[in-house]
Amino acid sequence: MLHSIHQNMTQQFHYHNIPPSRIATFDVFTMGLKKHHAIALLEFDVTHTRQHLKERRKDGAKISMNAWLIKAIAGALEQHPAAAAFLYNRKKLITFTDINISLLVEKEIDGQKVPLPLVIEKTNRKSAVEITAEIEAAKNLSPEQNDIVLGKSSKKYERLYVRLPRFLRLAVWKFILQNPKIAYKNMGNAVVTSLGMMAKLNGWFIHKSIHPVSFGVGAITQKPVVVNNEIKIREILNMTVLIDHDVIDGAPMARFLKCLARNIEKAE
Repeated sequence: MLHSIHQNMTQQFHYHNIPPSRIATFDVFTMGLKKHHAIALLEFDVTHTRQHLKERRKDGAKISMNAWLIKAIAGALEQHPAAAAFLYNRKKLITFTDINISLLVEKEIDGQKVPLPLVIEKTNRKSAVEITAEIEAAKNLSPEQNDIVLGKSSKKYERLYVRLPRFLRLAVWKFILQNPKIAYKNMGNAVVTSLGMMAKLNGWFIHKSIHPVSFGVGAITQKPVVVNNEIKIREILNMTVLIDHDVIDGAPMARFLKCLARNIEKAE
């Protein structure tokens, strides 16, 4: 009987190895808690935008909603570079001419679905069609178990990173964040997380980030909205935006968000 009980207990759980990229995610979350992010929970009316994209696709353009949002975000950041600035030291900020945006692409490694970061460089200089193609190409890549960033072969010291004790890994991140040029080169100056593309949920999610500005894209749902004094059913996109309050104040932050809303809602 004791043998039978022991057999039943051993069948009630399983151990799973954690992919190296997830270890980096744990550390990013820890470092993100130290950031002084202001949080904005926003709703965008994308009814016109989605209709515009449908028309473009009928004309043969291959544009995903996700890629188009990245382009809209890049356009707003190009006009308001302070929103994506890094704190260089206590007296200086550093901004970059180009907007490099990091996003997560879900890949399967050893039977597990793992989100891997992909850095799309110079998004402000690329079209939505080019960004779509780059994302699709990344989805078709075959990642290795030790990959940390999609599309970039992990160097020897990067593979060593996941084997370090936690306090040393956090020291590595601290060094990176204190050197904005290194941070920009490896992770970009903005990040987009699109959970809404994977599940249709009516709400917002509060994420964490080490980037100066980050965007949590929720689902698109139909909601009643007042348009020209009439209640109409519109397609509404939920988005959470985290902006580093150490590098930008409230007024320029509001102007950036207004520009972002115009880009998204007017399909600019």
